[in-house]
Amino acid sequence: MEKAVLCDRAKRFVPIIAITCRSLQELPEHPDLYRGAVEKAGGSSDFISPKTDARKIARSCAGVVIPGGRDPDPALYGEKEVFDLEIETPVRINFEMLLLREIIGLRKPVLGICYGMQLINIFFGGCLYQDISAQRTESLNHKEGMHPIRMGNNPYMDGGELLVNSSHHEAVKEAGRGIIPFGYAPDGLIEAFYLEGYGFLLGVQWHPERMQSAMSRSLFERFVEACRGQ
Repeated sequence: MEKAVLCDRAKRFVPIIAITCRSLQELPEHPDLYRGAVEKAGGSSDFISPKTDARKIARSCAGVVIPGGRDPDPALYGEKEVFDLEIETPVRINFEMLLLREIIGLRKPVLGICYGMQLINIFFGGCLYQDISAQRTESLNHKEGMHPIRMGNNPYMDGGELLVNSSHHEAVKEAGRGIIPFGYAPDGLIEAFYLEGYGFLLGVQWHPERMQSAMSRSLFERFVEACRGQ
């Protein structure tokens, strides 16, 4: 009986998840979709800006989502800007890098979406294709539409083939330390990865918050469940 009560309380616990942003006046595209995806999975969310204290946020939240954004600065991975990029603000990048250091030190769950996935890869020492169409001329059009991905073994998502949306011109070129790619587009580009030996750290190149699919629901549910365990 006592065990059943404890399980019921655990299910009712609503973890608070931080979603990063450029500022509270400049939220990610479709902010309600991020909130909705977290809430439907059983969590609660707050947008946090670089004006907040990263250390306090890391201690108080149950997990972090780094959502879509502009292009990471190539200087972060030791390259010069050689293509026409829309660089994300240094204030946001610096804040998210500090937050990642703090949150990973506490081993709390992290979900990176599109730009967020790319920034996580850079955090661990990886690098990017600055422009897919220029650097991989045989690649698919990743800037719009949808395409299939092949999912390999991983701790968080079912294997097999999935159809995902696509709205990016950059992608992971070399995976960072401990980063294990497991999702690939038909042209070989990395679409999903996780951090080896970590409780929950997942990066996806598509936008699951924009998709009404069992895969998207399951992704957020597993993330929120990991946050609930904090």
